[in-house]
Amino acid sequence: MNDENTNSQGDDMSTSTPSVLSSVAQNRAAHHEANSAPMGSGLEARGVHAWFGKHHALENVSLDFNPGTVTALIGPSGCGKSTFIRTLNRMHEFIPSAAMAGEVLLDGKDIYSSGIDVTQIRLKIGMVFQKPNPFPSMTIGQNVLAGLKLAQLKHDNKEELLEQSLTRAGLWNEVKDRLGVSAGGLSGGQQQRLCIARSLAVNPKVLLMDEPCSALDPGSTLRIEDTISELSKTMTIVIVTHNMQQAARVSDYTAFFLSDGGPGQMIEVGPTSEMFSRPRDQRTENYVSGRFG
Repeated sequence: MNDENTNSQGDDMSTSTPSVLSSVAQNRAAHHEANSAPMGSGLEARGVHAWFGKHHALENVSLDFNPGTVTALIGPSGCGKSTFIRTLNRMHEFIPSAAMAGEVLLDGKDIYSSGIDVTQIRLKIGMVFQKPNPFPSMTIGQNVLAGLKLAQLKHDNKEELLEQSLTRAGLWNEVKDRLGVSAGGLSGGQQQRLCIARSLAVNPKVLLMDEPCSALDPGSTLRIEDTISELSKTMTIVIVTHNMQQAARVSDYTAFFLSDGGPGQMIEVGPTSEMFSRPRDQRTENYVSGRFG
């Protein structure tokens, strides 16, 4: 995380009291309930452990992600949030020496079962990373449709899919007249929304987001948050964030992770408004109040 982000995070933690964050979260919950019906697919983690070689990074995490909801994962750096989110679509196993135990269920089926097509899992459970990663040698349009090509998926109307994906990612109006130019000319925030559009083009059921706004300016961050709120009407979203206000603005549920000298663990989870107003664990209250982290 760069110095600018660290400073903004510090300002966020020092100026946002739990009561204010709870009020923001309650407003989000009321708006979400009034404007959408639960959709998407449910994801469940059951007793998940993760290792890097002999290092036990994550211990016994069980967590449900209900259809059509946004769940924020919060906690200090190094507590296993990003490791956990990468176990949810089998990206953890890309890392040499990585190992995992437990179950991850998508619509009731364990994605780690023998015979499961890993490529299909990663199409159904998409990932947006901390740093935007468009393909620099491809145009904006080619980037959006890259997932179809890599997965050898066919679509009857690619132009319609292109517009639909960019519209859902909140980017269409900004790039519709330059789809044939290099994606490298986009701003950081636009590149991140382009990566979201690329994920959406393959029609995932779940979208994982690992600190998607940490490298972005406040204006770009708000546009990404608007996109998350819109997407949550039709899919399940899990987002790792260090920004407490962001968690309050975009999430329905919040899970707090902590590493107390050992493996990272999930300390507690609950509706976001409750996590910021009356958490059950003192360590959670200390963190959301800015006393450490």
